[in-house]
Amino acid sequence: MPILFTTDGSPGHRRLALWQDIVCDVYVGLDCTSDLGSAFRGSVTHTAFGQAVCSEVCSDRQRVYRTSQRISRADADFVLVALGREGIGGVVQDGRGTVIRPGEFAIYDTTRPYELQFDAAFRQTVFKLPRQILQRRIGAIEAVTAITFGADSPLQPLAYDFIIKLCERADHIGAEHAERLSEQAADLLAMTLAERLRTQPLPSSSHRAALLYRIRAHISARLSDPDLSLPKVARELGLSARYVNDLFSDEETSFRRYVLAERLRRCQRDLGSPTHTHRQISEIAFSWGFNDLSHFGRAFREQFGLSPREWRRSAKTR
Repeated sequence: MPILFTTDGSPGHRRLALWQDIVCDVYVGLDCTSDLGSAFRGSVTHTAFGQAVCSEVCSDRQRVYRTSQRISRADADFVLVALGREGIGGVVQDGRGTVIRPGEFAIYDTTRPYELQFDAAFRQTVFKLPRQILQRRIGAIEAVTAITFGADSPLQPLAYDFIIKLCERADHIGAEHAERLSEQAADLLAMTLAERLRTQPLPSSSHRAALLYRIRAHISARLSDPDLSLPKVARELGLSARYVNDLFSDEETSFRRYVLAERLRRCQRDLGSPTHTHRQISEIAFSWGFNDLSHFGRAFREQFGLSPREWRRSAKTR
């Protein structure tokens, strides 16, 4: 069941202070202000969903600030997707400001300052996911924060509807499915952001990020191929192998290390999933492109600190 936090039932003089504590607990360290004083009311639901968190916030008018001081005192590293349900909200980050109406969404990054503005009562669904999940797909996201996504393309309402439906049903979806569905939500969100990156003038860093997203998507679709190689991917995308590795170097990795990490991550997921308990460890490894079980075992232990068998055993007890 979702956890509900609300100011209802608290003394009027305590409501804003309580709301401050509620918002910081559910999201990240924030400062909240409102001119309503004791008349202020708000509530938040909170549901874990795989590596993501689904929440719904209903509140009166307020201002919310993520300051440099707050960032320096915390290690929160998330992307927040705010999806409008009722009322209008504003978001300011990276020198841009936009508004979110019902049926629209925008994203913001907890590692940099931002401001949220609500001039009247509102309701939003907020989908919080670790920033690395999105960065792994699209790279840096500074070019698409505080930009409204609505109905400019078919992908935008599709992403909105998919995330809304996930959050509405989050407490009814088992953990074995939540992990994969949250990854699919991240895939769809990354496709939507990448589409916007391709249709607006970009600084060179954002162009590289969009190109790296294409490479990652190409790799993801071919991870099960044991013959996946840098020359092959570069040729299929019309790039040089050197340039592909140069793009990965922006994130301090390489083509080979990225492919290995992704294959290991998929194997880790399947080994811990109840839906794959009937499959042999070797079958799972081979299905994600490994062709040497000794190499797979060593790489898995180095990455996760446990052997594949130990990981599978520990997953059964969680």
